[in-house]
Amino acid sequence: MLNMLGSVAQFEREMMLERQREGIARAKAEGKYTGRPRTTEPQQVLDLKNQGRSIKEIMVSLSISRPSVYRLISEAKAVQQYEN
Repeated sequence: MLNMLGSVAQFEREMMLERQREGIARAKAEGKYTGRPRTTEPQQVLDLKNQGRSIKEIMVSLSISRPSVYRLISEAKAVQQYEN
């Protein structure tokens, strides 16, 4: 009996996640699901890095975290590679 209840709960969870994915995909297609606005652009971080600024200086000047600096630098480099 316990196995049966577990199976039903697992099935319902999978169905709920599927409906959620479909809803998010529909909202993205309609342009309604954009996520949180960026605090800074990747190119801005890369420009500061190319000027010789340290990671700590970039963090302080833009008020973002260390992981955000590294993530934005890698995003900017990926965009540049794609454009070239």
